[in-house]
Amino acid sequence: MSDSTPPCPECSSVYAYPMDSLLVCPECGHEWNPDEVEETGLVVKDANGNALQDGDTVIVVKNLPVKGASGPVKAGTKVKNIRLTEGDHNIDCKIDGFGAMALKSEFVKKG
Repeated sequence: MSDSTPPCPECSSVYAYPMDSLLVCPECGHEWNPDEVEETGLVVKDANGNALQDGDTVIVVKNLPVKGASGPVKAGTKVKNIRLTEGDHNIDCKIDGFGAMALKSEFVKKG
């Protein structure tokens, strides 16, 4: 494995190896042509499958319990100016009455 071998575009494994004109991932089995790979960056989709972007406004689709708060974030709450991040909770935002928090994109829809 050389330092110039890119990670797998499917699972991000760093163990990809060349085979003929393709690269192969031993972890997920994905094969790709490194000359045809497009850098797509972070793609986050809402509950309806719509792509989200930094700065979007979203609406919470179900009541979400918040640790340490007296009540949940109610369904229908509008959240403005979101920031997308990597990880399980892939939306950083500020919600009125709750402050800064992280949400999962599967519990919001584009508003």
